[in-house]
Amino acid sequence: MAYHLAQLNVARMKGVSIEDPEMKDFRDNTDRVNELAESSPGFIWRDVIDTEAAPTPNALNDEQVLINFSVWEDVASLREFTYKTFHSAIMKRQKEWFQKYGTAHYVLWWIEAGTTPTAQEGLEKLEFLQKHGASKEAFTFKEVYEKPE
Repeated sequence: MAYHLAQLNVARMKGVSIEDPEMKDFRDNTDRVNELAESSPGFIWRDVIDTEAAPTPNALNDEQVLINFSVWEDVASLREFTYKTFHSAIMKRQKEWFQKYGTAHYVLWWIEAGTTPTAQEGLEKLEFLQKHGASKEAFTFKEVYEKPE
């Protein structure tokens, strides 16, 4: 069976919503980062928000929280995008826009190839990581667990 890497990250904005003036620079770079992700080697899928549709609450029902999740071929391709592209410049500025979020703000886990994770599944993995630390169920770049056999 083939596996892909799912990732979810959660960020609590300093602004009340993404439309707040203090979120402008982040907002102005979001499309660039998303386009870069989608054109990166190893990218498979990301959750896309329909900006034309009426806003819907995120899985935490909290307008101050942004949830991003995606699927990649492997850890190496996600690591390359995360740390060796323009995305890393945005990450270095995250304290300008976001508050600290728990003991972990992102999680990685393996999913069967061809399946799509949900935000709720990712939030459960993040909660597991925060409570139990890294394991084959939920991990981070600091302690990677290999694909299941």
